[in-house]
Amino acid sequence: MNAVEKRLTRGLRLLREDLWSATPHPLPPSARLRRLPHVLVVLVAFVTMLGNIDQLDDRYQLGAEYTLLCSLAQAAAVVLALWWPVPAWWASMVATTVVALGVPARLITDQAGSRLTHPDVADGLNAPLPHGAIGTVVPWPWSPMALIAHAIILFLLALRLPTRVATEVLALTALGTYALQSLAGSHVYASTSTLALALFVGAVLLGSAMRGRREARTQLVEQTSITAEERARRTLLEERSRIARELHDVVAHHMSVISIQAQVAPHLVENPSEELKENLHGIRKNALEALTELRRVLGVLRSENPPDADPDDPHGITAAAEGTAPHTPQPTLDRLDALIDNTRAAGLAVVTEIHGEVSPLPPGVELSAYRIVQEALSNALRHAPGATVRVELTHFPRGLQVRVINSRPAHKAPPSPGAGHGLLGMRERAAMLGGTLMATETSHGGFAVVAFLPRNGDPGGEPSAPVPDTTGEQRP
Repeated sequence: MNAVEKRLTRGLRLLREDLWSATPHPLPPSARLRRLPHVLVVLVAFVTMLGNIDQLDDRYQLGAEYTLLCSLAQAAAVVLALWWPVPAWWASMVATTVVALGVPARLITDQAGSRLTHPDVADGLNAPLPHGAIGTVVPWPWSPMALIAHAIILFLLALRLPTRVATEVLALTALGTYALQSLAGSHVYASTSTLALALFVGAVLLGSAMRGRREARTQLVEQTSITAEERARRTLLEERSRIARELHDVVAHHMSVISIQAQVAPHLVENPSEELKENLHGIRKNALEALTELRRVLGVLRSENPPDADPDDPHGITAAAEGTAPHTPQPTLDRLDALIDNTRAAGLAVVTEIHGEVSPLPPGVELSAYRIVQEALSNALRHAPGATVRVELTHFPRGLQVRVINSRPAHKAPPSPGAGHGLLGMRERAAMLGGTLMATETSHGGFAVVAFLPRNGDPGGEPSAPVPDTTGEQRP
């Protein structure tokens, strides 16, 4: 088998797969129209059935049974196109062919009878009929209602199937139309072939264009969803990287203390043994190596060109409270007063309350608590101008509860320049320590951030403290 035969065989196989298939292709769902297209198509099918009955019985004179059967078949094909467009096209073509082949025989019989009985015709059967005689103005091979029904079927087919299938169906329709006219046609009929092909081409083009538009819109929605997921994933990684950079200073401080203590320890003991010196030297060496690795990790996490301004801190309360030096020690709760003072200076009324017995907390817990309060105050400045904010710190034996609640804003907030990642960062900090965090609107139109940070990373240590009456969704 040569290349041409292989290509021909492949084309015929593809044509058979496209046009000899009963696979359902229902109309795509529409939230706005719902079942309206189905109702309209059924209504059009009913109208075409009535029109066909009138056309076939009155003008084609095919008989009541023949007319009713063909009209029902054409209308059923239109309804079938809602779910099975290819079988519907076949049914419409068969119904049209049956009618088109039945009309010439009937018209020839009527034509012969008219010529034999008409007093003005003296030249026999070959003489033209007088004006108004049957057969002179009969549209053929497509009746008007069949044209409409078949155009709707082609439109519904092109709306759901690939352009290749629609083109194949259109080509076979044109081939069948001209085959009927060439084999069974006559000059006494009003040909509808040209009108039919123009109408069918328009229906296929319109259906294909709408299908392409729908697919493009679907792809755009999918791409937008993928982009949103990628953005959320990147945001999460950025927040975790930011937290890791901050925790580096905490860990590095402890490793530095270990190294110094291991270096000084031999001098605090009278006549230390060689084994003790060797162990302390090993501790100091491991601590220095850990510091080196930490600096290497921090170099990977830090961006090469940090931005000049932090979009999540448009009011500058972070820089004002902490300074801008890159190696400034990470803040703890001891510096919370400075943060609140700078927030008040930015125009927000802040009230602080501390409950419980204050006890030292691990540096990671204090850093996370500070950052949660800082971000909550920044959110209040951004989204609730003129509101009153209450910052509550409650110390429990198992951990620390942080509550930052602001009242209803005094006026509408201006557009925020922030990136909107604050809640994500707060949740990551709480989850890192095995704690929990809730951020929601209050029933009075304010906003509340409630977090519990276990002292030793114990997620089961949250006390049964009251939670403010809150409803609504998260602040964007």
